[in-house]
Amino acid sequence: MRTEDVLAAIATGLWRWDNAAGYVTLDAEGARLLGLPAEPTVLSEAAMRARLHPVDWAETYGIVRLAVAEGTVAEAQVRVVGEDGQVLRTIRSRSKPLVTKHEYGDDYELIGTLQEIVAPHPGALTGQSPVAGDWRRSREAFLLDAGRALAEARSTAEVLRVAASLSMPGFSPDGLAVFGVEGDHLTVIGHHGHPDGAEGPFTDMSVNTDYPAAEVVRTGRAIYLPTPRDYHDRYPATWPLVQGFGRQSWAFVPLIVAGRTMGAWMAAFKHPVTFTPDERSVLTTVGRMLAQALVRADAAETERELSLGLQRSMMPTLGPDIPGMSVAARYVPTGGGLQVGGDWYDMIPLPGGGKVALVIGDVQGHDVRAAGLMGQLRIALRAYAAEGHRPDAVLARASRFLHGLYEFSVPHGLTDPHDDEDGEDPEYGLARFATCLYMEVDPDSGTLDIARAGHPDPVIRAADGTAVIRQTAGGLPLGIEADSNYPTTRVVLEPGDTMMLCTDGLIETGGHDMLSGWTRLRPVLENNTGVSLEKLADALVEAVHGPGSHYTTGPLADRREDDIALMLLARDTTPAAPARPHPRRAVLTISQAEPAQVAGARGHLKDLLHDWADEEQVDSAVLMLSEMATNVLVHTDGDAVLIAEAAGERGRRRLRVEVSDASDELPHKRRPGELASSGRGLVLLEMLADAWGVDPRGEGKSIWFEIYEDGDAG
Repeated sequence: MRTEDVLAAIATGLWRWDNAAGYVTLDAEGARLLGLPAEPTVLSEAAMRARLHPVDWAETYGIVRLAVAEGTVAEAQVRVVGEDGQVLRTIRSRSKPLVTKHEYGDDYELIGTLQEIVAPHPGALTGQSPVAGDWRRSREAFLLDAGRALAEARSTAEVLRVAASLSMPGFSPDGLAVFGVEGDHLTVIGHHGHPDGAEGPFTDMSVNTDYPAAEVVRTGRAIYLPTPRDYHDRYPATWPLVQGFGRQSWAFVPLIVAGRTMGAWMAAFKHPVTFTPDERSVLTTVGRMLAQALVRADAAETERELSLGLQRSMMPTLGPDIPGMSVAARYVPTGGGLQVGGDWYDMIPLPGGGKVALVIGDVQGHDVRAAGLMGQLRIALRAYAAEGHRPDAVLARASRFLHGLYEFSVPHGLTDPHDDEDGEDPEYGLARFATCLYMEVDPDSGTLDIARAGHPDPVIRAADGTAVIRQTAGGLPLGIEADSNYPTTRVVLEPGDTMMLCTDGLIETGGHDMLSGWTRLRPVLENNTGVSLEKLADALVEAVHGPGSHYTTGPLADRREDDIALMLLARDTTPAAPARPHPRRAVLTISQAEPAQVAGARGHLKDLLHDWADEEQVDSAVLMLSEMATNVLVHTDGDAVLIAEAAGERGRRRLRVEVSDASDELPHKRRPGELASSGRGLVLLEMLADAWGVDPRGEGKSIWFEIYEDGDAG
């Protein structure tokens, strides 16, 4: 007698489901059980699905997928429905999945039996039990919460805390352990519900050990041990290691990501668990989510470690103290991506002893490439400074160095232009520029020689607390041209004065421009005159990134959209040189080739007189300065040199403004007519100034005027 005849005699049919082809083969008894004519037949997957209750089909499909993953038998109870939708009978299916390998992935075939159930027992997986329905709803809610919590975890410790806090519907493990793999040994990534040190025997265990987690790592299949007897009989060698924990059931689930088994997850229970298909399905799903969360956390931690390492290696300490001066610095990376960027600062001892150089700069961008260029440029600046070059020569050589890096670059850099990899940044090989301020410091005299390459001007806070932008001559950003000139400006830092150097991130963060950003920072500098440089640096950063920054002018943009580098330099006071109010002074050169610098001189004079008592006097001073500087540019062939000085006690100060040129032709007063376009300069001086004059100076001359804050020329 044939096997088919024997099975038909006991109302058992055979079926075969080819998942790759998408069809189901039934023998005669199997067709009859599904409500079809009792003859061998082949159905499409859609036709097979139409013969089964939709709720049961969804449950069956999940059980099949679980069996495929675990390599176990898939057993399910389903209802067969007729063409009118009425339930004909309930059948039990038992099948064994056979996995087949293909180039595009894994497929499977199910080969098994179908048998009618006359009276389903209570709680059977038929879709009719309210208990089963409640379980499914609870399971779905649990998996949604677990997925959200694991997705939000940003570190391995957070992932383990989330896994330990998961309360599964109907059963909750009270002992958890996550195993990883290093080479051919297991490692314990973390555990919960076990005493400290309990992981000792399981650390550095060979994957060939007779232990469930090791077998899971070797095979990629889950292992369920419902009773201590099952554990003892199957793993007698390692049973003594776990016997003392007092657990009754264990589940070891593989942690699989992208087809690779990266470890195992153990869930242990103090109460017996039978591990039904639903329970195994929940454990398997949580295992997949846990594996993905661990991979994300590991990538995030690696990224953070890389960024911190780059930051530590590229952000040097300030080095030895400068005699008679104090220095403080801060670096705040952007909040997006890696915590590194193109901003940097440095302090370089110069040859000969005594003098030092302070450098601050910003390479275009705030990514890893910007950080790499910053490191190269910083090394080049140190090398040029060590050769003893002056500030202008140091920046000129650095610009030539940065320009040479990309002189022959193409959109794909120096790689093969035909090698266009997916996801490659088309601008990766394009040239980038850098702004920089290089300052040579003489601590004995307080003299600062400053060369600037497209960088924001420094700010000087005087001993009386007044903070003013100190305009300095500058050139193009580094790397724009191979040969650029960088003029040097000399500034004297008096005892009690403080200079601030910063990148544009400190000024423009939060949607501010240079003007509104300076308006935000100026009160911070002026209101923190009695604190140390370290506290002042913290206050400046707090003004940009702290809660108070959200209440200042400017759009409320991301507070960390750009890197910040900040340096503060203060000249200390001594008994021989105490802090005392000294004249505010500005020295500017207005070039013939750049008449727009007259507007900058007007703005600088306004800053110098920002607390002057009479605003009309300030307007008069600005008007006279504009006339004097413009006359030099129009009537001579040289540049105009401006010297402005405000001296004395507040309320009784004297402003003296001089504009010098190289021409020996003295101006003379004229009486212009109503339609004349010139000739009013000296008339304005006579009307608005408290005192004025013209002094010959060697081959040139100096035109000056004075204004007294209290109006008393005496």
